Amino acid sequence: MPRPDLELLAPARDADIGIEAVNHGADAVYIGGPAFGARDKAGNSLADLERLAQHAHRFGARIFLTLNTILRDDELEAARTLAWDAWNIGLDALIVQDMGLLELDLPPIQLHASTQTDIRTPEKARFLQDSGFSQMVLARELTLPQIRAVAAQVTEATLEFFIHGALCVAYSGQCFISHAHTGRSANRGNCSQECRLPYTVTDAAGRIVAHEKHVLSLKDNDQSANLAALVEAGVRSFKIEGRYKDLGYVKNVTAHYRRLLDTLLEGRNDLKRASSGRCRFDFVPDPARNFNRGATDYFVNGRLDDIGAFDTPKHAGLPLGHVTRVAREHFELETDSAETLLHNGDALTWVDLHGELQGVPVNIATHLGGRHWRVLPNAEMAALKHLRPGTALSRNRDMAWERLLARKSAERRIALDLHWHADGAGFVLVAVDEDGHQATVRAEHTLEPARDPARARDALRESLGKLGTTIFEPRSITIEGDAFVPASFANGLRRDAVAALEAARAAAFERLPRAVPVAPPVPYPEDTLSYLANVYNSKAAAFYARHGVKVIAAAYESHEELGEVPLMITKHCVRFSLSLCPKQAKGVIGVQGTLRAEPLTLVSGGDTLTLRFDCKPCEMHVVGRMRKSVLRDAAREAAAVPMQFYRTRPARTPAAS
Repeated sequence: MPRPDLELLAPARDADIGIEAVNHGADAVYIGGPAFGARDKAGNSLADLERLAQHAHRFGARIFLTLNTILRDDELEAARTLAWDAWNIGLDALIVQDMGLLELDLPPIQLHASTQTDIRTPEKARFLQDSGFSQMVLARELTLPQIRAVAAQVTEATLEFFIHGALCVAYSGQCFISHAHTGRSANRGNCSQECRLPYTVTDAAGRIVAHEKHVLSLKDNDQSANLAALVEAGVRSFKIEGRYKDLGYVKNVTAHYRRLLDTLLEGRNDLKRASSGRCRFDFVPDPARNFNRGATDYFVNGRLDDIGAFDTPKHAGLPLGHVTRVAREHFELETDSAETLLHNGDALTWVDLHGELQGVPVNIATHLGGRHWRVLPNAEMAALKHLRPGTALSRNRDMAWERLLARKSAERRIALDLHWHADGAGFVLVAVDEDGHQATVRAEHTLEPARDPARARDALRESLGKLGTTIFEPRSITIEGDAFVPASFANGLRRDAVAALEAARAAAFERLPRAVPVAPPVPYPEDTLSYLANVYNSKAAAFYARHGVKVIAAAYESHEELGEVPLMITKHCVRFSLSLCPKQAKGVIGVQGTLRAEPLTLVSGGDTLTLRFDCKPCEMHVVGRMRKSVLRDAAREAAAVPMQFYRTRPARTPAAS
């Protein structure tokens, strides 16, 4: 059965952002360490990770380390050491892609399957559960019925699902375009985002179908409306994308989903939060204010017509108003609302006559009265393409919003019940938190009757309730007796009780258990693995061989696939998005049967890619070959620094009997 607690899993580029993710309601945070994380520019020191873990554990929240790149043989020992370091500083789980790690002497830390493991089927998910994974993030492309099918097979591990943020157009772990074109491997944490480039699309006859469109660029994921359905399907961990995102994004989006999940949990006795404390926010969360390319819930409710951000991969922002006058050094505008204020440093955008997104920062904004403003741009007016009266404007940077989120914007407090009474020659204070942890402190003091009992109780209640600098807030304060208690004495006993309760919480904190693999090793669902399995070291090959795989090809990064191969496999279909899908033509008079899923061609710069369509599973393959320059650079690097990685071994021919 699925576990009863719901986990909000937030990203963090660094420890300070991770701390704010916890403060804004995250039940868990995933973050990179010194190396081997799938975002190579989001590394953190062990000291910072330990600091983050100590803060998170005060609330019962968890910290997951992303150790989720594929590894060369000469990197395995460093990865093993990092895993032990993570365990020793108190981190709660490793997020893993490379199965070679499971062949090493790892600490008893919990293992989570990365999105890079490409979990699309119940069979793959069940295999990972039976191999020792306690949590796994499902492919973003799954529908609700497909998630339910996985949940029916995975009864011991927790199912995790991305609910917000940028979407990789390929199945995670199944994109090699970056490596083929630039030598930067997405599986090694260094994607060059070739999918966000503009491409010209041509058909089999060479006719242009789309000119300079970002046809591989998707809108951003937003499952705000689907949380209840995802819970019913079996999801228990709700993951926000964004380890490269800034502090404001993490605060805002985490707070948004914290509110939604708390609302969902109200009135449900069968579900609970995965950590402690309630959050109060000094702002109204609104994900539309952060960088986004528009919103889609992708395939959760089936294939949709409009999932692409084909015009631009940039952030257009929120509608603001329109231009009323253009002068030599400035322009004027009218906002859509009288409440809208402009600020120096804001950034405005518009779409030019060619359909391209343009933008400019505001140097000086002057209010002209009502909804009218004058803008002195931080650029020459002549450079502002097609900006003229009537042009619709949006704002993609709001300095007031950014300043709001730059300062303290949330408090997270654990409910506390306090009971005060006299005991012999002194007083006793009992503190019990919302999780049932308890601390009792005593101190001797002369028992002196209060001259005004009601006033004395009020003063004592005020002293006991001063928890502002702690992680607690009073839910109830019970006082027995009418003795006079000096404020300094009550404050001291309160501080002692809080310290004792925090110590009790820390002592009761339990590390997540490591799942025990099924013995003997369960067979892998397939007996042959191509380069798509990302086997980059001998330990990973040994893992799959131990689980019954007979033929194991080397990862694409091993440079054995030199011809044309699928460089990306995706559920996104360019033919469908351009209304050229044969399935779309069914029932259309005069069209049915005239369209075929013939290949299309993508051209960008000097690169040509072929789109091939596998209509049975409704998937698209982006086919191409590795640039010669990538092979030359790799050869030079290998000559300078010898590297050890897995090479495909020829299949053995059984001896004749």
